[in-house]
Amino acid sequence: MKSVVLEKVTSLNHQASEAYKSLRSNIEFCGDDVRVIAVTSCLPNDGKSSTAFNLAKSMAENGDKVLFIDADLRKSVMVGRYKATGQITGLSSFLSGRCSADEVLYSTNIQNLHMIFAGHVPPNPAELLGNKFFRVLIDSGRKYYDYVIIDTPPLGAVIDSAIVAKECDGVMLVVSQGNIRRRFAIDILSQLKKANVRVLGAVLNKVDMESDSYYGRYYGKYYGKYYGQYYGKSEGEK
Repeated sequence: MKSVVLEKVTSLNHQASEAYKSLRSNIEFCGDDVRVIAVTSCLPNDGKSSTAFNLAKSMAENGDKVLFIDADLRKSVMVGRYKATGQITGLSSFLSGRCSADEVLYSTNIQNLHMIFAGHVPPNPAELLGNKFFRVLIDSGRKYYDYVIIDTPPLGAVIDSAIVAKECDGVMLVVSQGNIRRRFAIDILSQLKKANVRVLGAVLNKVDMESDSYYGRYYGKYYGKYYGQYYGKSEGEK
């Protein structure tokens, strides 16, 4: 196994950190049989990659051994976003039979977190994700890791996510606030159910907690009143 340094992993503020802990706990309560999880979204820029990575990071920080797989073979952002150093051999090379699993598996500077990056953009992403090599990879992940978190492309754009999700124990849908119509989200969920995929739930992302909304008013006051004394000033007092 090779190693890689993620040079641009920023610390989350308290509210974001608590949100991922809550998400992690919700997944744990899904049962011991939910260990391989696909993360998708309806549209690009919903924040699915950040959500998937921070969930994996939160699980690793909790002591779980976690494998993060970047299966967005069409438009990966992981290497650039987190400034991964060194020569990266990715998932597309393994799925096309050009290298072994050990050659695409990386330990990171985050304890308990291993990663497989997407690699070069192939001409046939859906076909690669549906081949036997991907199934072998997932089976191996089940043996050696507590959780396998897989970042996949938006399901509203391509079918890749449904292909990946068939090999998983469940799928999590990331939805950006105000960025999608309800009918479209329902259609995406219908696609997953038709593929006999277990939908674990949805994450509402990019919520403006400072806006004059019910959630902003209620949770903003709650955080400041009950938790501010323990964690310093609340977000609204900075």
